[in-house]
Amino acid sequence: MVSIRCMQRSAALALCLAATTAGTARAADLTVTAFGGIWEQNYRKCVIEPFEQRTHKKVDVVLGTPAQWLNQIAANPKSPPIDVVTNTTDTGYEAIRRGLVDAFGPDKVPNLADVAPQFKDVTKGHGALYGYGAMGLAYNAKKIKNPPKTWDEFVEGTIRGDWVAALPGISYPSTTITTLWLFVHLYAHDNLDDIGPALQKIKAMRDSGNLVFWNDVNEFLSLMKTGQVDIGMYWDGRAWAFHDDGNPDVLYYNPQPGSPISSSFIQKVKNGSPLAYDFINTVISPEAQGCWGSAMRYAMSNTKTQYAPAVKDQITPPSQILVAPYEQIGQKASAWIEQWNKTLR
Repeated sequence: MVSIRCMQRSAALALCLAATTAGTARAADLTVTAFGGIWEQNYRKCVIEPFEQRTHKKVDVVLGTPAQWLNQIAANPKSPPIDVVTNTTDTGYEAIRRGLVDAFGPDKVPNLADVAPQFKDVTKGHGALYGYGAMGLAYNAKKIKNPPKTWDEFVEGTIRGDWVAALPGISYPSTTITTLWLFVHLYAHDNLDDIGPALQKIKAMRDSGNLVFWNDVNEFLSLMKTGQVDIGMYWDGRAWAFHDDGNPDVLYYNPQPGSPISSSFIQKVKNGSPLAYDFINTVISPEAQGCWGSAMRYAMSNTKTQYAPAVKDQITPPSQILVAPYEQIGQKASAWIEQWNKTLR
């Protein structure tokens, strides 16, 4: 009986060891994060697959949100479950403040040398900027023959009732660094401590009865398709994709003095695999950025990026963008949201 028990235990141990060994063999060489949907699909196609083919290394992708990823990293900082993390600007600075990511330069990521100058300081040396999406105006060309040339014309035209407009609501993640900051820039003279004039201008638009708030990117497209709104703040890439997908009357442009942008950081997690540097270098290579930018219709950070001929004229150039003070806004975001809710309740 003892011999049988020993044999059973030995067999079980052997199975456990085999399973562990097999699991180790299948384990990824690098774990990276990604946003879901079309973002992830093109990330795999343009970055991960070429990287795996070139290096013969396996990459595991973790979906979710930056807040979730940072908490996972912070829970085990000496042996983090993630090697490369994608962050929005606010969580990117949070990762830096919490000491969760490493600083690096062109010595470890050579393609950083070709990143556009205006983007090099954004990450404070603790990451690389993918590129950006611009939030300008999408409009129905059948309804609006002469779209407003400036943001002020758009605002005043909405108040007068020249059209029904749409803005992102405060629950949309990028509203503070795009829409609200734009109004602070235009109407509060960049005073981040007194955004009252900006909120009063948005309130005037709302009170006119000619403004609708959207809180999901698909919601805005539905509003445009059903004719409930004629014009509104929206992302360049998504607007052009909608245009090309059987909606030829919906056009996009960037009013003067330019459109606010949202950017994403890619950062190397502290104590993560050194292979992360090679991966980040691939992400900001002209080849990967040309593929990803053409698919998403977003401008990329590498100055050598070449876009597909069919979409290159839809890419917002750096000369038409406004870059918000992301770090300072991040420190005031909670107060801004509270003020928005009080003013526009």
